[in-house]
Amino acid sequence: MLARRSLAIPLAAALILAMSTATAHADTPAIKIENNATQPVFSRADAIKQTVYVEVAGVDSDSDSKPDRVAVDILRPKETDQGLKVPVIMEASPYYAGGNDVANHVVDVDENGNPLPSLLSLSSKLAAEPFDGYYDNYFLPRGYAIALVENLGSGRATGCPTTGDRNETLGPKAAIDWLNGRARGFSADGQPVEATWSTGNVGMIGVSYNGTLPNAVATTGVEGLKTIVPIAAISSWYDYYRANGGVVAAGGFQGEDADVLAKYVLTRADGQNVCKPVIDYLTNTQDRITGDYSAFWDARNYLNDVSRVRASVFLVHGLNDWNVKSKQFAQWWYALAKRHVPRKIWLHQGTHMNPFNLRTVEWLRQLHGWFDYWLYGIDSGIMREPQADVEIGPGQWQQAASWPLPGTSPVRFWLGSGGRLGLQPRALSSSESFTDQKVRTAEQLVETAPATDPNRLAYLTDPLESDVRMSGTPYVSVRASFRGGASPYLTALLVDYGTDVRTNDTLVPTGETLCYGQGIPGDTGCTAIRRLGTAETPWKIVSRGWLDVRNRHRPDVTQPLRAGKPYSFTWDFQPKDYLFKKGHKIGLVIISTDVDYTLRYPPGTQIELSPAHSSLSLPITPS
Repeated sequence: MLARRSLAIPLAAALILAMSTATAHADTPAIKIENNATQPVFSRADAIKQTVYVEVAGVDSDSDSKPDRVAVDILRPKETDQGLKVPVIMEASPYYAGGNDVANHVVDVDENGNPLPSLLSLSSKLAAEPFDGYYDNYFLPRGYAIALVENLGSGRATGCPTTGDRNETLGPKAAIDWLNGRARGFSADGQPVEATWSTGNVGMIGVSYNGTLPNAVATTGVEGLKTIVPIAAISSWYDYYRANGGVVAAGGFQGEDADVLAKYVLTRADGQNVCKPVIDYLTNTQDRITGDYSAFWDARNYLNDVSRVRASVFLVHGLNDWNVKSKQFAQWWYALAKRHVPRKIWLHQGTHMNPFNLRTVEWLRQLHGWFDYWLYGIDSGIMREPQADVEIGPGQWQQAASWPLPGTSPVRFWLGSGGRLGLQPRALSSSESFTDQKVRTAEQLVETAPATDPNRLAYLTDPLESDVRMSGTPYVSVRASFRGGASPYLTALLVDYGTDVRTNDTLVPTGETLCYGQGIPGDTGCTAIRRLGTAETPWKIVSRGWLDVRNRHRPDVTQPLRAGKPYSFTWDFQPKDYLFKKGHKIGLVIISTDVDYTLRYPPGTQIELSPAHSSLSLPITPS
């Protein structure tokens, strides 16, 4: 079934291409194909640039009694005015016009979860400038048009940003409809514009929010969207701003929420006045007190409509991305796999970044083959390559038939008193306790293990006798009671104890330069080659997992605990692919408040844990 579906769309595209070539006039420009790949025969310097304002039918998010519009900047080969028809590589974004200075929510709260008086400033979001990338230099000469969509509420678009709901989804969808003759587009002076040069085939791509929009649009099943390349993308906005019933920040953006992000990207004319009711709705409905899953978040969960995805998916994510955490890619990938969606995955050791910046040559090779296959119907061979590319260590890439790695199975490690972690249950282990605090970071609490600490519990294996590779989603189960204090959180930290050279969240130039595409004044079409920066460290937090214990049964239902009563809690870590090396120790550290991620309640919660009834489950690959 998978093989048939993988071939169906490109075969149809190839037949259309062959028929159009056979019937076209001899003087009609055409793409050039050599070695099963499009060749750079069109001029970037001579490309046609135009802006079209596309009507988003049925959406009036600013309540002005007119359909919202998105602004679409297009760059296409000049030959498209001479009869050449080309597919489109599209990146939609709310960031093209920059962002506003917005204060984040307060994360120090009282015992009821109400904010204490203070302010946090908003850090910069990942921004982009129109055509300030590599698509135009590399792909336009090969016969592709580039379309950058300024989404609702930003820049020259109308409407209001709503942080991930259907309104925002329908903006880029309308642009795809216009490229296929199903939506209305207008020039700046109001004249109707048609995309007569378009084949109708579209591939969406982007990083972060720009990568999330492809996921969203794909769930509409819109005709013409043949493939998406979501990079560091969100699949459920609840899991971006929440975790298992608790308010949990995106890494580096403590205190941000759906309303803050909407305010940041609200750059349209007179947006603060026009969109105030929309922003107020976001603030009043997102619920930073209980953190529960609700209809608000369900409207921003693309997993609900994954069955409608008709496009192929080339997914990319950083295994050390704590902004858009790895659960976002994994749950999307698992859902796509269940439905046999044609797909490919890249997992790298970087953070929240573009793969173009860390494995440039190979990225361009595979992305070129992917777009040629899905948008032009060229048998580039990309679908016969292994499905998964995984960077298991700095610069150490491996390919696999799928992800998680074939043969992976859960292995349970049992906790024992005295900080022990092993493969055998320790039924006679006595209970242990710690007291929550809200000043020391997780890193500070981890670094002193296995020594005891009043603010955490730590459990470590003996030195590993061989390498142990984890691939997938770990889980932790504990039996614990709460008394005193106010924090409702349990935070689990999966730690690799052992000195090693590890990535340090930076990119380092190698001194080499790659000229990958055609340049123009101000844009050379060249880039510095980079690699991930490294440093020798004695330990690493591999993954984190958070639970609001009041949501121990369901993320949408808060159930208070009785003080001192033991309860069983099970929750997930962020999915990972990681190699614990021989001689290292696997560690599990349990804390409550995670200073850089959770809300910070008044300190003093006493948590008593029963190691005899607690365990860690890791998805381990065959040795």
